[in-house]
Amino acid sequence: MTWTSAFGSGCATILQKIVNGLALTRISPNVLTFIGLIINICAAIFFGYANSQNNVRMFFYAGLVIIGAGIFDMVDGRVARQTDQVTVFGAFFDSVMDRYSDVALFFGLLVYYARGDRFFYVVLVAFVMVTSLMVSYTRARAEALIGACKVGFMERPERVVLVIIGALFNRWGAMAPVLWVLAVLSTITVIHRIAYTYQNTRSRVTS
Repeated sequence: MTWTSAFGSGCATILQKIVNGLALTRISPNVLTFIGLIINICAAIFFGYANSQNNVRMFFYAGLVIIGAGIFDMVDGRVARQTDQVTVFGAFFDSVMDRYSDVALFFGLLVYYARGDRFFYVVLVAFVMVTSLMVSYTRARAEALIGACKVGFMERPERVVLVIIGALFNRWGAMAPVLWVLAVLSTITVIHRIAYTYQNTRSRVTS
């Protein structure tokens, strides 16, 4: 067994123990989903309170908090399956809370750059916020028409990981390039999904 597989197995074991503990409480998976949103809002507050003197520390705290929110994002579905609480509404609620979490994090960055009078990055963050929402929206609309649309790279887990990297390593100015990567790859993903849906709906009409 390699060290990477051992690390993955260890993380999976820890995660399963967390799920087992939460399952014993019979807590609603929807509550776990909502807690994840609240934690992400706390991360957004750290972003918003950052300034030129404390931005490294505040961004680092925000990155750690987002990791904590990610744990809830990983366990809510597992708890639902383990406790037989899987519902259609639960999937819908999880998706809606994810969108709010995304917006909250980027809103925190908007406040940070606005307070620093960095207009260009305010626009860039706003653009990233819109494209991130459009990645999810294009998939939802496409799947209502053609059944499945999983093309494209920049899904929510990739976005969250990039934001975490930008936050934890902002000492070296990591957030700025992270925002550029998010802007470019999210846009490519949206275009890819539009093209994929066009091809699939076009073939249905002509067939």
